[in-house]
Amino acid sequence: MARILLVDDEEPVRGFLRRGLEMDGHTVALAIDGADGLERLNDEGGAFDLLLTDIRMPLMDGIALALAAKREFPNLTILLMTGFADQRERAKGLESVVAGVLTKPFSLSDLRAAVRRALAP
Repeated sequence: MARILLVDDEEPVRGFLRRGLEMDGHTVALAIDGADGLERLNDEGGAFDLLLTDIRMPLMDGIALALAAKREFPNLTILLMTGFADQRERAKGLESVVAGVLTKPFSLSDLRAAVRRALAP
């Protein structure tokens, strides 16, 4: 299965999403914000199949992370998450960068389906 970098600043959300992704056999690495996520990507040479990141986070938000990650690792698949309409609007122009945007709240089955679609060849 896939190797996924999950970036979210809320620990309970990270744990919940990690468990859901692991149900499908994915290996999940965690980062606490965009800066941490970018550092993790760089440290591991972009060796992930999917970057799953929240948009609204401190230090570096998910959109800045997605743009930086795509510049460094152009083949990386990126999926964004947000619970804020204004953040979803900010992500609208990123179709060439991200595979999609999940709107919170979503169910684990919604997440798992979105990840399957994003990773489909």
